[in-house]
Amino acid sequence: MQKIKKGDEVIVRTGKDKGKTGRVSKILKDDKVLVEGINQAKKSQRPNPNAGVTGGIIPKDMPIHISNIGLYNPATKKAERVGIKLLDNGKKVRYFKSTNEVVDA
Repeated sequence: MQKIKKGDEVIVRTGKDKGKTGRVSKILKDDKVLVEGINQAKKSQRPNPNAGVTGGIIPKDMPIHISNIGLYNPATKKAERVGIKLLDNGKKVRYFKSTNEVVDA
């Protein structure tokens, strides 16, 4: 079970985007994730009239290492460490280690 999943609200802990929050859009193989609106680079795009694509400089989300982000806790409004525990019914759930609160019920 992964500690950070697609669709989670995360906050950046280090780097040029420190303190910004975003939603995880994709998890890559090598411990990297794509977060919407975070770690963007400018990409030059050629116009393609057949596909209806206009040319210009567009922002592109680049991968960020999973160790540089933390799961956002709306109660404390901070990045929290996440653990995995087994409930009495045998289901694995994620929880915030600081408050012992379950992330996904």
